[in-house]
Amino acid sequence: MAQNVALDDLTLADGELFHNRKGEACPLPAPLAPLADTHGHLTSLRAHDPAMAIARAALAGVRLLVVPLDPIDDVPGRWESVPALLSWIDEQVELARACLAECAEHGFVPPAFEGYDAPELVDNVRIVAGAHPYGAARLDDGAMARLRELLESPRCAGVGEIGLDYGPNSKIAYPIQEEAFRRQLRVAHELGLPVQLHIRDAVGDIRCGAHRDAARILREEGVPETGCDLHCFTSDLRVMEMFTSLGCHIAFGGAATFSRSDEIRKAATFCAERFLLSETDSPYMAPVPLRGEECEPAMVAFTAALVADVREAGGRGSRQASYDALWGNACALFGR
Repeated sequence: MAQNVALDDLTLADGELFHNRKGEACPLPAPLAPLADTHGHLTSLRAHDPAMAIARAALAGVRLLVVPLDPIDDVPGRWESVPALLSWIDEQVELARACLAECAEHGFVPPAFEGYDAPELVDNVRIVAGAHPYGAARLDDGAMARLRELLESPRCAGVGEIGLDYGPNSKIAYPIQEEAFRRQLRVAHELGLPVQLHIRDAVGDIRCGAHRDAARILREEGVPETGCDLHCFTSDLRVMEMFTSLGCHIAFGGAATFSRSDEIRKAATFCAERFLLSETDSPYMAPVPLRGEECEPAMVAFTAALVADVREAGGRGSRQASYDALWGNACALFGR
């Protein structure tokens, strides 16, 4: 098979986009509306070619992909300049466009969504830009200048991921993280952009200190009028309500599908429809039935189906209503 085709031999044989490690098909849930992956790290994929990942996402029904970029880790960490990084994103999109044309020759085309104003995915790859809490100590004037340069991109849809991380991998003191968070929140206010939050509590912290501190900072600085997204939600109903009370959206990813994630599923069930979002956080936390694989944007189809299922089972509206909310909210927040 040609390397620039997003289909492997198993897919060509049985028509299914996903297979487990045994080669068994993992049928893709049929989306009832266009899908949105509001947080997919194209720059961090290892097992998947980024352009092929975009093409595969399109085949799964994804019509909006938001890619986080970091003015410290990405530039100058892996690209020498902001223009070089943005050019790389453009190149991946065009390679995906060519790949989809070749997929069509094999009979594989993205699903149609009649009645929806949904651009093709290759015309709707957006970015958010922000310094992750891990890089807070390096958010100097140069990094802030790179951040502003990224935010000038026509693809820009917001500031992020920014926030607080008290987890075991974070070595940055809280005051330094807080200052970086506040500086970037102020940029979002200045430019009229929404923010995408990364908040992680310390292991075993039942008080959810990082989330409490982040909510306090949002109250003090103000939630941008253009919106806020609590990315990679892995907490409970209490934490969710802490942020929805501020008007923040809640993004559910692959973790919601895990067997021990009852609290996340409860939050997804009772989250107000107007705050629902879907994401992958690829390449991390692939959803069931592909847990353990490298996550890719196409896998948001499994999470969207899970959210729709638990909400219908909990009497919170039809599956169709949940799919429509996941799509409409993503467009309203990031489809600028």
